[in-house]
Amino acid sequence: MNTKAAITTYFINGQVITIASITPNISMALLHYLSPEQQKQSFAVALNGDFIGKADYQKTTINQEDSIDVLFPIQGG
Repeated sequence: MNTKAAITTYFINGQVITIASITPNISMALLHYLSPEQQKQSFAVALNGDFIGKADYQKTTINQEDSIDVLFPIQGG
């Protein structure tokens, strides 16, 4: 079986991201976008407006032109 990585272009918080992968997923996208420090923080993820639970990051694939929102809590009073 000859499996070839495809180029996928998507958006994270409005920023264009391009990745070469056989099956790009949320986990992979976050590794490319977030710093190691940010990856340790609490955050929420939405794919095309739908919330994605952390347990589903690995199995949620990204398609061409998808939009991912990464939301960090705002602290203060």
